[in-house]
Amino acid sequence: MWNYEGLIDKYFLKFKDSVWRPKIIKAIKKYKLYKMKKIFLIYGHYDNQSFNASIRDTFTKTAKEAGHSVDIVDLYKEKFDPVFAGEEPDDIVLDHRKRIEVCDTIVLIAPIWNFRMPAIVEGWIDKVLAPPWAFKFKQLWGNYGYPIGNLRDKKAIIFCTYGSPRLAITTFFLNLPIRRLKRGVFHMCGIYNINYRRYFAVPFVSNEKRRQFLNDVKKTALNV
Repeated sequence: MWNYEGLIDKYFLKFKDSVWRPKIIKAIKKYKLYKMKKIFLIYGHYDNQSFNASIRDTFTKTAKEAGHSVDIVDLYKEKFDPVFAGEEPDDIVLDHRKRIEVCDTIVLIAPIWNFRMPAIVEGWIDKVLAPPWAFKFKQLWGNYGYPIGNLRDKKAIIFCTYGSPRLAITTFFLNLPIRRLKRGVFHMCGIYNINYRRYFAVPFVSNEKRRQFLNDVKKTALNV
């Protein structure tokens, strides 16, 4: 059970000393106006002192304070095997799928290297978000068809860090990472409610800019 009073004090400060405060709390409890979300978070960075780790910790702390639950998989820490050689799903893959099935929101946190996520994350996608569990193909004729996603009730939030500046990614390289993740991964699974948060030139920006990035993470965590 989470703290309604603390939530209102934190996010509805104007009601803190109001005679309406008890009525607001009662209404939230009675009509369930605030839905607690179940979040499944995939973290893909090897360094626990990285800015990606700060994103993970900031998101998790803010989401939990808002009453949501966060189920975290740290791929490097858990030594996830990203190599897929056509084998049947193992117990780890099946466990991750079960946890996805009961969640409301999938959160992915990882850097972008060579216009893609680290190999351990890409391997997780290949193994876990695979057909026929995540999607299947409807045949039209011959070898032609289209995917039907099985995760249509889910939302996705993607946090990515870049070493390059925004201009280079969005112009010269045509937003390749986001286009691939959205269309080639999540759209295939039937997930179209996607919030993609990008933080550019992370190794080169000031501490103040990094604080701004983390404030954006907090705002995102409050709108899962």
